[in-house]
Amino acid sequence: MTRNHFETAAWTGIVAFALILFGTSVQAAEKSGSSSKDGIPGPAITHHTLKIDGETLKYTATAGYIPLKNDKDETQAYMFYMAYQKEGADAEDRPVTFCFNGGPGASSAWLHLGALGPKRVLFPENGTVLPEDPRLTKNKHTWLTFTDLVFVDPIGTGYSHAAEGVDPKKYWSVQGDLDSVAEFIRLYITRNHRWLSPKYLAGESYGATRAGGLASHLQDAHDINLDGIALISSALDFQTIAFAPNHDLTYALYLPSMTATAFYHKRLKSSLQKDLQKTLAEVEKWAMSDYLAALAMGDALEKKRRKEVASKLARYTGLQKKDVLEQDLRIGRGYFGKNLLRKDNRKVGLYDGRVTGIASHPERQRYGGYDPSAFMTKGPLRETFNHYIRNELEWRTERKYHLLSGKVNHSWDWQTKMGYPEVLGSLHEAMTRNPRMKVLMACGYYDLTTTYLGSKWVVRHLDLAPEVRKNVTFGFYQGGHMMYTYLPALKNLTQDARKLYSKN
Repeated sequence: MTRNHFETAAWTGIVAFALILFGTSVQAAEKSGSSSKDGIPGPAITHHTLKIDGETLKYTATAGYIPLKNDKDETQAYMFYMAYQKEGADAEDRPVTFCFNGGPGASSAWLHLGALGPKRVLFPENGTVLPEDPRLTKNKHTWLTFTDLVFVDPIGTGYSHAAEGVDPKKYWSVQGDLDSVAEFIRLYITRNHRWLSPKYLAGESYGATRAGGLASHLQDAHDINLDGIALISSALDFQTIAFAPNHDLTYALYLPSMTATAFYHKRLKSSLQKDLQKTLAEVEKWAMSDYLAALAMGDALEKKRRKEVASKLARYTGLQKKDVLEQDLRIGRGYFGKNLLRKDNRKVGLYDGRVTGIASHPERQRYGGYDPSAFMTKGPLRETFNHYIRNELEWRTERKYHLLSGKVNHSWDWQTKMGYPEVLGSLHEAMTRNPRMKVLMACGYYDLTTTYLGSKWVVRHLDLAPEVRKNVTFGFYQGGHMMYTYLPALKNLTQDARKLYSKN
């Protein structure tokens, strides 16, 4: 075949994942409050301690709903959240961070139990295999050591839902999502006396899209200026992740991540297997110059040059030159994921290229079926969350927790008539208006869903003044989309985040 027509516009299939983090011992618990007049239970409040490196952190955990109302004071939806607040801290000085995953259609459980919260899921073998016996463990790298945390589930995810008689689709759009989450933030800081607290967002994948859009929306709608944003495995401009006909940029931006994955699995030539950073620097330079220029030539590319480019692509991806030529020099992530380890009847994960699984129908070049890196996280996350929310946070309900809603994802209104969704303008505007706001771009080298070079490309095109551009920092980690499944990457991510919250 001539080109990978099995790759689709990426935003319809990108589900932001983030894993599972927790660690606490319950000291005392207040039972869930009585139901309100509309039958919605009151908050469950529990008190915990967390010991890290000899230090004891006392905190309060709250699980509950905040209702969203219209101008007539009629309840339209109930947004569920789980919040952690350090006990005894001065609310005016203590930062508060609103955290969410993406999808769209994903709950906040990945960031909650995978990276930021006081407990996390324990993933064996560097976070590359499915745990045999999923358990939560104390998270020594929780962000709770330097910020209060509020994990937010957008409407249709987690326990959040529209009120009776209200169409939930009003929230399942780019703007509807921004409006509802911004209103939740306004209500939370009002109810909890946090207007003077330093305010931050942490979003992963489409959650980063949401965070980027909220940056200016919070300023415009509620006069809320953020102190900083952590954008984890971000999707800020969807043209950087869209595999579509005649769209060559994506292939160039994905190449270094494919190289990193081939490096991890030792599929490169010996000269490229010596130093990952040196190899990636070489590939990045070539991808954004010679490779992109060659793709731009289309069928006008000379035959000799075509073969030269194919040789380089084979060298940098670990694939066969003949296969690269058959793909018209355009290697989609699905084709790469299925064919890198095809001889071993294995396929690599698209959320984390380090993870492999048995490849069904090895004779087929198409990826198809499950993604082993996504499968590795969902089951353990669901099991541990359902245990944790009932047994440690004292939240009593038989309502299903929608970890990942396909209904929300498939119903999403992207509100674009031409081009691709993007929030670059919002982020540019927010940072320019508020030049003290800082941004952390957190990227996994083995992420084949939202690539690290794509994040670099986005920042280079934010058109920020030099004094504002210095507020953007990068963190690159030896992991995938959910880089925190690898403990050293989680540790480094937390260290980088701590710098984001510093006033220096």
